[in-house]
Amino acid sequence: MIKVENIDVWGFEHAIRGMRNPLNSWNKSDSRRHSHPPNDWIIGPKDLDLMKRLYKAGSEHRKYLRQIFVSLDITAPLYFFKEFDTYKINTTSNSCSTMHTIHKKEFELDDFSHEHLFGSFEPIQIINSDNPNYYEVMFSNEGIKIKSDTMMMCLIELLNFYREKYLETKNKDYWWQLIQLLPSSYNQRRTVTLNYENVINMINQRSNHKLDEWREFCEILKSLPYIKEITEDDNESS
Repeated sequence: MIKVENIDVWGFEHAIRGMRNPLNSWNKSDSRRHSHPPNDWIIGPKDLDLMKRLYKAGSEHRKYLRQIFVSLDITAPLYFFKEFDTYKINTTSNSCSTMHTIHKKEFELDDFSHEHLFGSFEPIQIINSDNPNYYEVMFSNEGIKIKSDTMMMCLIELLNFYREKYLETKNKDYWWQLIQLLPSSYNQRRTVTLNYENVINMINQRSNHKLDEWREFCEILKSLPYIKEITEDDNESS
């Protein structure tokens, strides 16, 4: 599961101005401002032609891409962000804290990415225990038979069990149960800022990734203003 919201793109004006600095060709710029989000700049054909040529010339020539910025909110599982964090250069990310807020609300199924788990998420049978340090679950009358969805529901119940114990006692041992049991399918929200060089690298490297989240994210990145026009091969468009 991945959700991307609050996309904001800016920086075309100063990126184009800087792009023309090496040849003092500012008078050839034909881009202009307009008032329609998410991008407030219309790139003219002359500027776009230069952007395309610099892009094809390689990273040392297309420095203007690093001056076009994107801000967005991403809600995705931790296993997605584990790979997203490999893109650390020129990116900034503020995330919801699992360390400080993990106990603030009761865990629910939709707090986790679960669309590929086998089963139908039927309720599980909880057996109350007199021991405050553990609880029991009845999986089957014929030994333990656990489907993927049952394991997820069991884990959610277990997390909520220890959450309640932590809230009642403030005993950090219970808090540790939450931290170390939390699965990588847990969905986290991050506000991320990156630039067009990061965006294009992600598209080139992750568009055919095994994870659904990466493929969906790359399709969103491809829809950003002028990404297609800048990276498109003239032979492909003819």
